[in-house]
Amino acid sequence: MSEAGPTGNLIIVSGPSGAGKSSLSAGVLEAVPQLKFSVSFTTRAPRGKERHGVEYFFVRREEFQNLIRGGELLEWAEVHSNCYGTSRSYVDGCLQKGEDVLLDIDVQGARTIREKRRDAIAVFILPPSYQVLRDRLQQRSLDEGLVIEQRLKRACKEISHYKDYDYLIINDDLGSSIRELASIIVGARCRIAARIESARSVLATFGGTDAEDP
Repeated sequence: MSEAGPTGNLIIVSGPSGAGKSSLSAGVLEAVPQLKFSVSFTTRAPRGKERHGVEYFFVRREEFQNLIRGGELLEWAEVHSNCYGTSRSYVDGCLQKGEDVLLDIDVQGARTIREKRRDAIAVFILPPSYQVLRDRLQQRSLDEGLVIEQRLKRACKEISHYKDYDYLIINDDLGSSIRELASIIVGARCRIAARIESARSVLATFGGTDAEDP
C-alpha cells in the first residue's frame, strides 16, 4: 500500500469459536462510525439467518481455490473442514481511503495477517470460563455434538495465544465488551502515527514545524 496520505487502522478480532466475536463485531459496527467490516469468503454452508455478502461470501471450494491461486486473499485457513479467507483488495481499498477495517477471524488467520501487517491492532476475545464456552456452543444449536467437542478441543489450544495480542477482552457481559472494543478502536485513531498529517496541517498555521517557541 502507498505510504502517502491518511490510512485507516486494521483491527483484528480473534479468539475461539463461541467466544462471541460475531456479536461483538456486530455491536461495535453500530457503535463506532466510519468502521468497515471485512466480509470473509467461506466454503461452509450458511447458518441460521446468515446472508451471502453480509456475514460471509459463501462460495464453492473450487471458487475458493481460484481466489487463492489469483492472490486475492490476504490470508486463508481451513478450519473444521471448511475454508475461510480475507479479501485483500477490499481491505487495502478501505485502508487507502483512510477507513478503519474490522476483521473477525480465527487465531490461525490472525497470526498470518499480523506477520504481513505489523501495524494491525489485534484484540483477543476470551470467554469467562470453559463451561460458559461449552454452554454457548450448545445453545447456538448450529453444530452437532461431535463438532462442538472439536471446537472445544481447538479452543483449549487457541486460548494460550492470548498473550500474542495487543488487547484482551473477557467477554462476560456483551454490552461492556462492546464498549471496551469501541474504546480500543477510537483510541487507535488518536495515535500519533494515525494523526501525523492532521498535526502537520495544524502546525502549518503556526508557521510550520520550524516555528520558534514563543
